[in-house]
Formats: sequence, structure tokens, C-alpha cells
Amino acid sequence: MKKKIAILGSTGSIGTQALEVISKLSDKFEVVAISGGRNINLLRSQIEKFSPKYVCVQEKNDAKLLSDEYNVKILCGDDGLLEIARLKEVELILVAVSGRIGLKPTIEAIKNKKDIALANKETLVMAGDIVIKLVKENKVKLLPVDSEHSAIFQCINNGKDVKHLIITASGGPFRNKSKEEMLNADLTSALAHPRWKMGKKITVDSATLMNKGLEVIEAHHLFNFDYDDIKVVIHPQSYIHSAVEFKDGSIIAQIGIPSMHIPIQYALCYPERVEGIETESFDFIKAQKFEFYEPDYEKFPSLKLAIDAGKIGGTAPVCLNAANEEAVFAFLNNEISFLDIYKFTKKIFDSYSVINNPTLEQILEEDDKIRILTRKLINAKELI
Repeated sequence: MKKKIAILGSTGSIGTQALEVISKLSDKFEVVAISGGRNINLLRSQIEKFSPKYVCVQEKNDAKLLSDEYNVKILCGDDGLLEIARLKEVELILVAVSGRIGLKPTIEAIKNKKDIALANKETLVMAGDIVIKLVKENKVKLLPVDSEHSAIFQCINNGKDVKHLIITASGGPFRNKSKEEMLNADLTSALAHPRWKMGKKITVDSATLMNKGLEVIEAHHLFNFDYDDIKVVIHPQSYIHSAVEFKDGSIIAQIGIPSMHIPIQYALCYPERVEGIETESFDFIKAQKFEFYEPDYEKFPSLKLAIDAGKIGGTAPVCLNAANEEAVFAFLNNEISFLDIYKFTKKIFDSYSVINNPTLEQILEEDDKIRILTRKLINAKELI
């Protein structure tokens, strides 16, 4: 019996790699629904190859265009994503959209008893308490797709006798650069990640190490660990994807080549392990060395800011995420400098009044409010 899945964000980096995995394992999966943004040509090729019953697009014009071309139910916008989340025949939903757009359909899918393969950071960063509570109430699986969280998930077993979670980071493109060199960093250098090929926003977050801070917040919610028991270690080779330290001093690490196909496949096939798209074995001899360093919190202050936001809780991570995302978008549009990403995020965060135990509606309202405020500051160049 094939597992029936839906992919939200099928045209993005994670979504396309997931479909590559599914193509290799076509006897195990049926793609019932996909959603994409504005890359309609890629969406067309996915429709023709995987024959989904439902397709969701962002714009109404694109929806009409595809409706005229294919005998498929075409959905549109946020309502379309929610409809996919409710589909009775879908067993597993891969949430691979970026940004807050993934939050509502994830919650809706959980309420409809769907297992979730989660590759959307904002879902747990913005509303981790709400999401985890719903996961427990509805007795569904929440399977992490990020390589770091997948690694911990594979190592932790039932969480008994675990002392620390150890999240590894490559250090990004500026690990060996001075603060002065980072001052003049352009878009090309910020996007030149040494190990992973990802979308632009997450690649910039990796360059500031904000991404690693967000992963700490995610790990806190996924595995129910205190922030003080989650460590970040710089590991430039990216062979160890993360590790778990037990009370007796032993450490179990998940090791492999830097490939997102592996954690994606693990989440889709869980609890089964199968041969998939990756045929290259990790070679310890060729690897030669494993290096580890403490993060430089002075050079990469975004990492500490994110962890501080997580410790504060409430809507503090919502504020952090929204301000950072708007600042990153501004950098990608050449409106601000690389180091200004942190400066704008910090300015917004320092003046923010946190709401404790927020509802989903409050979270989304605060997200909107922070984005508008950040854009105003960026447009006015107000950093002083």
C-alpha cells in the first residue's frame, strides 16, 4: 500500500528534493497534492510527472491558467493550503513552504490527524507551544526534516537519560572572516555557503548564524529540553549533523554526507529505512578530520539574540523571527548592509513588549505588527 502524501512548497529547495526522493521510491508513495508559489513552469512539470489530484498556487491568474491546462482540482492561496491540510486521503503532509504561511495549514493538518514532516521553521519558532500541544492531543507524528533535528531525532530514542542536545553548525561563509570583512560583505559572499545548497533567505540566516538560533528554539519545542541543555558547536565539515549526550557521558552522533535527501527520506519513510536516492557512503578515511569550535557570539550576535528570545518565550520569538526576516529581505534587495540585519532586528527586539501565553490570533497579529514596524524603520534608515 502506497503512503499518500501532500507537499506544501513543492517548487522550493526541500520540496523539489522530496520529489526526487519520491521519484526514486515511486512504489512507496502516491503524491495526492502539491502546492507551489510562482514557479508555474516547474509546477507544470511536477503535475505531469506525479499526477496529483490537487494543486495549489499563490495567484488566481495562475490558478485559472492551470485549470485550463490540466484535469486537476486547482486551489489558490491560504484557503487552498487549508483545503489540502483537510484532505481525508492524505496520511502525511510535508510542510516545506517558508515563512508564516506554513503555520496555519500545519495546525489544520494536525487537527485533522495528519502526520507532519516539518521543514518550516516558523511553525515552531512562532507557535511551538500551541503546535506541540495539538500534536499530543491528536496523537500524530511530528517528524523533523532539518538535518540537525533529524539527527537528534534519530539519536535520542525516547529521551531517557539524555543530558544535552548538541546542535552542529558549519559556521557559514564568514566563519574565518573578520568583523571588518563582514562589514563590506555583499550578497554573493553571503550566499556562498560552504556546505549546503539552500534557498536565499535561509542561506543568509546561516551566514549570520540566526538560523542556528532558530534551530535551538525548534529543538526546545521538538524534544522538550531546557535551553541551557542545548549546545551549539561549530563543525565546519558538516559530517556530524548533530548529537546527543547521555548522563553517563556517552555521546551518540548522526554522521553522513551533507545531503538533504537523507533526512527528507527518513521523515517520509519513518519508521522504515530504505535504500534511496543517495548511493554515496560516508568515507571516514577520506574525511580525515573532524573539527569543532565554540561559536563566536561577538562576531555572530544573532545566535545569542535568538536563544535569548527563546528563553523569554511568549511572543518574543515571533518578534525576533519577523524582524529578522524583513531585515534579510531588505538585504537581499540591496536596501541594507549585511551587518544591518542584526542591527535592525536587535532594535526592534529591544523595544518589544512580550505577550505571554499568546493565542494563534495574537501570534499572527504580532507578526504583522512587527513586520510593518521593521519595514518602516528600514525605509526610514532609522538605526540610531
